[in-house]
Amino acid sequence: MENAKRPFMDKDFLLDTEEARILFHKYAEDMPIIDYHCHIDPKDIAEDKNFDSITELWLGGDHYKWRAMRQCGIAEKYITGKEDSCKRFMLWCRTLSQAVGSPLYHWSYLELQRYFDCRLAINESNADEIFDMCNKKLHSGELSAKKIIRMSKVKVIGTTDDPCDDLRWHKVIAEDKALGCKVIPTFRPDKVLLIEDSGFADYVRALGKAADVEVNSFEDLKKALSARIDFFTSMGCKSSDQSTVMFPCIPTDATECEHIFRKGMANEDLTEEERLGFITEIMLFLGKEYRRHGWVMQLHFGVARNSNTRMFRSVGRDAGFGRIHSDAPIESLAAFLDELDKTDDLPRTVLYSLDPTMNTAIDVLAKCFNDEGVYGKVQHGAAWWFNDNLGGMKDHLRSLCEQGVLGNFIGMLTDSRCMLSYTRHEYFRRILCAYIGRLCADGELYPDEENLGEIVRNISFNNALKFFGLG
Repeated sequence: MENAKRPFMDKDFLLDTEEARILFHKYAEDMPIIDYHCHIDPKDIAEDKNFDSITELWLGGDHYKWRAMRQCGIAEKYITGKEDSCKRFMLWCRTLSQAVGSPLYHWSYLELQRYFDCRLAINESNADEIFDMCNKKLHSGELSAKKIIRMSKVKVIGTTDDPCDDLRWHKVIAEDKALGCKVIPTFRPDKVLLIEDSGFADYVRALGKAADVEVNSFEDLKKALSARIDFFTSMGCKSSDQSTVMFPCIPTDATECEHIFRKGMANEDLTEEERLGFITEIMLFLGKEYRRHGWVMQLHFGVARNSNTRMFRSVGRDAGFGRIHSDAPIESLAAFLDELDKTDDLPRTVLYSLDPTMNTAIDVLAKCFNDEGVYGKVQHGAAWWFNDNLGGMKDHLRSLCEQGVLGNFIGMLTDSRCMLSYTRHEYFRRILCAYIGRLCADGELYPDEENLGEIVRNISFNNALKFFGLG
């Protein structure tokens, strides 16, 4: 007999066993959120921004959506341009109606349901009605930035901040005792790793100015970075975040580092070994600083950015032309972690690879570095970017179960620029509960509801609270 048809994205969406439904509704659904890595602009929170339209919210900075629209042949002026807001929205609805089975499809419907109580089909025919319905609610002030945060039960937001940032918006937010959410900076020193970039010298000078350190040498550069880390700590920072193709381990002596630094400041050509040696020494120094301050070190790797030269010249960096880099060697990452661990300078660390074929290798590597009393010192971070979808999350959870200790996992993050993206935590929790519930239903897990419920609650919230020192 054919199975009964299931309603579209109802309260039991993705929960295909009774065990999954119990775990989600009883243990996960009402847990608050720690969004420990995102790209929300703290200015929007500080000013309690009211958004002009659903177009601004959905398309203003979301390169996931931009990529999909380009694949449907839509003109760039309707993607990253400022053309007619209503038409841009209609074109997005047309795109989404074709992107069946994608995470964008699920996220968009969840956002309409949770924030706008809208259950219309997202397509070209309904675009005008959805546009008007959403904008009416946005213009009412019901969904300002702070109200969205409270409505979503977010307790901590970790923004992404350059070391040169004065963090003035964080200071403003900290004065709002009614928000009910900590908004803390995350130290993102990517630009200091780009010694081959033509703007490196200007960036170093800006960093020195922010740190009140005249940077004329590699040692001066380290002093400036240390000063900024001290400042970020004073502002509540609990973690760093770095993103590059790979994390090398080519230790380089002080004399050679000075030579490489001076070449970079003069915009002279560098050999690949010099470039990687410089990154190694900067990252080893930073890792020790993070350990000294009790920070978490987040490492994002395996991404090749700006792969379309013509579009890079037209619309700039990080506009939706990244891809998976298939040559981010686990050997150099392992050596880098070990180099810090040799002197007991390895901080708590989160590893995110864009290449899903590295799941097993990362989970096995993570088990090589531990500290007494620390649950999961080196974490395999949430399925990232092209992997934060139904299949990618299942594969990630399977690897965590088979090679690590699932109960130690620090759970989901949005990694988003959109204020509505907190539904991604719900999406993840549903997938988590479905995965564990299926193991129970298939007789692979002992049906200890109390234990499994505690694991679900910990992964949803408690583990990140403890891991990042937020409790």
